[in-house]
Amino acid sequence: MARVHPRTAHPARDTAVAAHQAAGGAHGTADPVKALMHRHRELCERAVDPLEIAAGLEAHGVTDRTAARYRHRDVFSLAEELFARIPAVARESVAAGPAPARDIETRAAWSLRALLPGAACLATFVALRLTDGVLGGDARLAIGAGGTLLALIGLALALRTGPLSTRAGSSGTAALCACWLLGYVLYGDDLLHQVLSGGPEGPWTLTPAPLLGLALAVAPAAWCAHLFSLYAHRRLHGSHALEEFAAGVRPLLFGAVALFVCVLAVLLYLARLGLGTGGSPAAAAALGVLLLLARLLTVHGFPEAAATGLAAACAVEAAAPALILAGRLPGLDPLARPVDALIEAAGTGAVPALACGAAALGLLTTATLALSRASAHTAA
Repeated sequence: MARVHPRTAHPARDTAVAAHQAAGGAHGTADPVKALMHRHRELCERAVDPLEIAAGLEAHGVTDRTAARYRHRDVFSLAEELFARIPAVARESVAAGPAPARDIETRAAWSLRALLPGAACLATFVALRLTDGVLGGDARLAIGAGGTLLALIGLALALRTGPLSTRAGSSGTAALCACWLLGYVLYGDDLLHQVLSGGPEGPWTLTPAPLLGLALAVAPAAWCAHLFSLYAHRRLHGSHALEEFAAGVRPLLFGAVALFVCVLAVLLYLARLGLGTGGSPAAAAALGVLLLLARLLTVHGFPEAAATGLAAACAVEAAAPALILAGRLPGLDPLARPVDALIEAAGTGAVPALACGAAALGLLTTATLALSRASAHTAA
């Protein structure tokens, strides 16, 4: 007797087989759509409109070409039939469950948590300013270390809940790259200055103003992410085709990023007024946009793209001093010339501005494509 081996589930292959059986008549089921409905029954019962089903099918690899095998012009038309076939009682039982929290208390809670990093940084810098010349170096170092710890705890809380939170969490690579980029905000300019002057040697000068602006911008970033997600879901339920949704969600993404840039620019300006000049505002703004886009991609299910963008920015920032040092070796002068020319033309701040700006542009392009898919906005 022949042994029957279990098959591994493969949605695209099963779809093709079901369509082939439908065309075969007596040798297969006469209703391949019914088989597809059973395969995605949970998705169909959970959906509140056909577009949610279309988004789920899109996430499972069902394309318009696949829908044509079921005698439908596109995925949305197929989703409409699946939606119509699911009993209304099943949908009502799912819809009777708890709705997503939209009350003022919930928003106030994650808004307050998003304010913690900025509040911790601001309190630390105020304490250091007030104790200048009063306390010794060890005491001021303890104040700085304690403030840094509080800011990191506040940032972890802000990323754990609210619009910036994600079930899977950030990868270790992304977290490490983010720490490097924030550290470069504090020490990067002076590092390049010392390397160019023949160092590094002696103490490094901090540039805290950009870091304060970025810390204060966590709350606006959370609200921009919240508004983008909110209006994207409204667009999802109000659209009648995947292409219509994609065309409508792209302006929402650009609007959220533009709003964040405007608020971040104001915060960076105020931080420079309070802490003095130092650091490049353009570089800090580019870093803020890069971190926002990376978090949006992570929240909506694209952590690999986010980590790649952050790693690319880190690589460029690390390459600048490395190339300068390598150029001091005999015969390797050309390696340092591009970095020297860039710094001579636009200053040391041009290096992080170029690194973060190029990475942010790449992530914006990726987000424009990835977040315009309906499947990026449906609950798993």
